[in-house]
Amino acid sequence: MDKMPKWADIILIPLISVVLALVVSGLVVALIGESPWRAMEVMVRGAFGSAYGWGYTLYYATNFIFTGLAVAVAFHARLFNIGGEGQAAIGGLGVAIILLNVAWPHWTIALLAAMLFSAAFGAAWAAVPAYLQARRGSHIVITTIMFNYIASALLVYLLVNVFRVEGSMAPESARFAETVHLPNAASFASFLGFRGSTPLNFAFFLAIIACVGVWLLIWKTRLGYEIRAFGHSQTAAVYAGINPTKIIMITMLISGGLAGMMAINVVMGEAERLVLDFVEGAGFVGIAVALMGRSHPVGVVLAALLFGALYQGGAELQFEMPAISREMVVVIQALVILFTGALDNMVRMPMESLFLSLRRRREAGQAQSPAE
Repeated sequence: MDKMPKWADIILIPLISVVLALVVSGLVVALIGESPWRAMEVMVRGAFGSAYGWGYTLYYATNFIFTGLAVAVAFHARLFNIGGEGQAAIGGLGVAIILLNVAWPHWTIALLAAMLFSAAFGAAWAAVPAYLQARRGSHIVITTIMFNYIASALLVYLLVNVFRVEGSMAPESARFAETVHLPNAASFASFLGFRGSTPLNFAFFLAIIACVGVWLLIWKTRLGYEIRAFGHSQTAAVYAGINPTKIIMITMLISGGLAGMMAINVVMGEAERLVLDFVEGAGFVGIAVALMGRSHPVGVVLAALLFGALYQGGAELQFEMPAISREMVVVIQALVILFTGALDNMVRMPMESLFLSLRRRREAGQAQSPAE
């Protein structure tokens, strides 16, 4: 019997952890001589107080949804994929290759090709660590971390020596054709106040569709059942006839493909060209998003929205309160990760005890009613 309801695990516990993290962050802000209340007001207003803020918050959240889903899928098989950063970078390479070398008549067709190539390139980059784990026993954490560095070096080499426009010193590809530019929020939601400068684009809807797809995969298909069974007990899964090599490979391919699709939001949607370091740590943030979201698509969306708000609100905080540096914003983000990850049991255990006590009281009351 579950110790507490699912909604409490996915929403209530992370929410309490975030509140605790913000309280501690407020104390840190107070120690440097600034007002915690004003800092919070600036962050919230910067992230949600205007169409401009919402545009950036949802843009960042789109990146984190893709990388969070990538980590979440791997978590269900008890695979710790830390390679989202490299898989997203290689996914961007796939987007650039297909968009620069084919004359697409319309962005919808180009988007389908970009989805295929970004997912394929990301999955291919995850395939080698997956094979080394499944067949050679190499730890997935070590190999995916190493592949992040390889991907970074490879992208630098290609942008400098292959994709760089002749005569330009910038390590970036040529701009994509106008016909493949994704519509931004000003195109489909101008009535909400979005302007042409907003980075939010059509990739946001792809991220939501990906959430639905992951939910269907993990909880409504035989493959999803096998992934979860393997994650709960590899020994029992093998006894039930589940092939470990198959599950590890398929799970990591799906995970890498989701991470690779993050590139659509940045490379095709916002930058409209392949640029250096476009991932900007989203692969690592995806780990925190998956942990905080309990590897459930709904939780991933909520956690991604939170971290998107922290990114956008933190940028506004640096602008309006110069005493709070970029490093201080990173400390706030780290505290959220600390409370939702490493200190999870500090909140979870009391909440489990509370719900267990409430259940026992309810059952005792139900047992007394017939007797009366």
